[in-house]
Amino acid sequence: MYLTHNGVVRATPKAEVRGVETDGVAPGHKVGGMVFGFDAQKVQAAIEATRAMPGIGYVRVWLASGELSVGDDIMLVLIGGDIRPHVVDALQALVGTIKNECVSEVEREA
Repeated sequence: MYLTHNGVVRATPKAEVRGVETDGVAPGHKVGGMVFGFDAQKVQAAIEATRAMPGIGYVRVWLASGELSVGDDIMLVLIGGDIRPHVVDALQALVGTIKNECVSEVEREA
């Protein structure tokens, strides 16, 4: 089984979508783009940890970098494994780790 995640720059601010405080665009305003970056060593460590999960045979991650516009791809993640529960768990864990520990996102107001 293979699952993918395709994260894109959205026009709705993260603070509004997630209900959390950010240094980005305020709820009720529109995002015009973002500056995106990542720590390659942390991403590699997250990939290796995911490959070590039960039943996982394939992990591929692509991350953008720099100035991005609404609709641009932020990340593409592909996980392959033996059964659905293993692949779902691995995808959730990897995307969560990347978003929470490996990347920097600074939204720009439209």
